[in-house]
Amino acid sequence: MKKQRIAFLGLGTMGGGMARRLLGAGYPLSVYNRSREKAEPFAQGGAEIAATPREAAAGAEIVISMVADDQASRGMWLGPDGVLAGAKPGTVLIESSTLSVEWIRELAEKAAAAGCGLLDAPVTGSKPQAAAGELSFFVGGQAAALETARPALEAMSKAIIHLGPTGSGALLKLINNFLCGVQAASLAEALALVERSGLDRDAAMTVLTNGTPGSPIVKTLSGRMIAHEFTPNFLLRLMAKDLAYASAELQANAIEPVTGHAALKVYQNAIAHGDGEKDLSAVIEQFRTQT
Repeated sequence: MKKQRIAFLGLGTMGGGMARRLLGAGYPLSVYNRSREKAEPFAQGGAEIAATPREAAAGAEIVISMVADDQASRGMWLGPDGVLAGAKPGTVLIESSTLSVEWIRELAEKAAAAGCGLLDAPVTGSKPQAAAGELSFFVGGQAAALETARPALEAMSKAIIHLGPTGSGALLKLINNFLCGVQAASLAEALALVERSGLDRDAAMTVLTNGTPGSPIVKTLSGRMIAHEFTPNFLLRLMAKDLAYASAELQANAIEPVTGHAALKVYQNAIAHGDGEKDLSAVIEQFRTQT
């Protein structure tokens, strides 16, 4: 079967790996990134570099966006240079960024007005999974649009989970990251206590990571924290953003975000400490320097 032409917007830590998977699978690809230097290496693999999201979307059958937040997403989709100004009717639009449910629903309405279908399809996994094609997609939107996009999504993933109508994928991703963010914040505090108290750190972390608290994120991040390895797999400032969006959803559903607000404060303190552009695991550094 002839492979669909895809436009990919946003070539950062996650988007770059995802776009390379599509190129490797033989999809005709046009790419756009706000800083062109991140897009230029993709031309060597056969991708076309577009000057605007509108140009990238022209002629595409599927458009995928992977950016940092609502503001960046709006910049990709809307305006005279945005995707919706250039996408032909019938194009499947996929927003894989971690965004607010409110914006996803607004974007779906604008996509429908342009004759296009929108899937909100954020992912779980970080940089290594994106590079290896082992992401999991949480998908909201119409089943027919998903079936059109499924082969392309399969080239980037190990699992595709259709959760229901528009906004379902975005909401579950915020809940997922809310749980991860709270665990990471509590791990940072706990490990700092282990180090400050004089406990045998290796023995203590063996107990904690192999016992009941030893979730996958605790096991992964504890190793990075101990090694002071903060090369970004997931930017700390993006976890702060996700917790803010998740807290808004909790409040919208009449639930007080108690742990959400507490964890968000931890990440805001880490950003003030200068660690926002580091890996999520750098959330521990603020505790290590407290006196």
